[in-house]
Amino acid sequence: MDISNLIESFADFAKQKNIDRPTMIRILEDVFRTMIKRKYGTDDNFDIIINADKGDLEIWRIREIVDDDSEDIWEHDKISLSEAKKIEPDFEVGEEVSEQIEIEDFGRRAVTTARQTLLQKVKDLEKDILYQKYKDIVGEIITGEVYQILSKEVLLIDGEGNEIAIPRGEQIPKDRYRKGENVRAIVHKVEMVNGSPKIVLSRTSPVFMERLFEQEVPEVYDGLITIKKVVREPGERAKVAVESYDDRIDPVGACVGMKGSRIHSIVRELQNENIDVINYTENLELYIQRALSPAKISSMKVDKENGRVSVFLKPDQVSLAIGKGGLNIKLASRLVGMEIDVFRELDGAQEEDVDLDEFSDEIESWVIDELKRIGLDSAKSVLALNKEELVRRTDLEEETVDTVMDVLKKEFE
Repeated sequence: MDISNLIESFADFAKQKNIDRPTMIRILEDVFRTMIKRKYGTDDNFDIIINADKGDLEIWRIREIVDDDSEDIWEHDKISLSEAKKIEPDFEVGEEVSEQIEIEDFGRRAVTTARQTLLQKVKDLEKDILYQKYKDIVGEIITGEVYQILSKEVLLIDGEGNEIAIPRGEQIPKDRYRKGENVRAIVHKVEMVNGSPKIVLSRTSPVFMERLFEQEVPEVYDGLITIKKVVREPGERAKVAVESYDDRIDPVGACVGMKGSRIHSIVRELQNENIDVINYTENLELYIQRALSPAKISSMKVDKENGRVSVFLKPDQVSLAIGKGGLNIKLASRLVGMEIDVFRELDGAQEEDVDLDEFSDEIESWVIDELKRIGLDSAKSVLALNKEELVRRTDLEEETVDTVMDVLKKEFE
């Protein structure tokens, strides 16, 4: 590829990437001025004329004519009269000589270096354009096509063939990727790694859920409904607090849609993540009550100074408040920004015994199932037997039985 073809190729690339003409010319000039400096030591008295569309390049050296015996003759911008007359016989002292320098005069090595430099500039420019492009859309949803599935990340390509990645930590645990399929995610962050832009996507970020609501719920997109906060355990459960600025709009109803039509597509995108949409309120106690839904709270004590709240529930509501694997209370705590402690509220009759299912937050479910298998379904029915009897009748280890009995005894202390 000669210099003219190289300039034309660079001009075509610049147009494709929407690089403005002044920037394109500046880059080309920088490359050729570097070449001039290497040969002549300076580029002060050189003019470069570039017609990028045609691939034309002209380099002119400008020097002032001085007498042959002048002391200035050795300066870079001076030429002796005798040398000037070789170019044009009519030249006189004091005039300027504009001499065109052919690209071949720089030598093959210099031209090759210029070509390599320009190609490197193209690569650097591509990287910078890619970095800026994605830097401007951090937090927005994009779609990429899966082309490689690795142990630590999934690599995708965008519409322009650029590589983007979803690290394992930003994938929903239930996600299963197939080469060639399209995947939606938000642009989570953009960083330079070893001089190249690394575009990191996320499907676990709360922002991803916010953007999905904007796409599926027109009122959210239009700003009539605001998403105040999103907390998630990706692929499992999420809580979304919403608020309406129009009294005529029910924010929860609008987000869920008729028969769940709006939220269903979001749930499907997030691998059947269970989404609780909650009406936001400045009333902290009411907000906490809604956050712990579907459990019904009997009473609560709020300690704002220490950021804790104690909620009291009837035994049949405790497991609902805690949720499977403690997810409900964990997400509720994060949603309201306070640590929530759950306590059972027992009346006189209930104090006599407690159903084993009410201890699901302290005793593993398989242990409870094993106790039920031998007909023990309440705390006191278990405590009525000694450790040896429980070990003999169940498949539980002695340590497990000790732990269970300690938990049950504390309930009646």
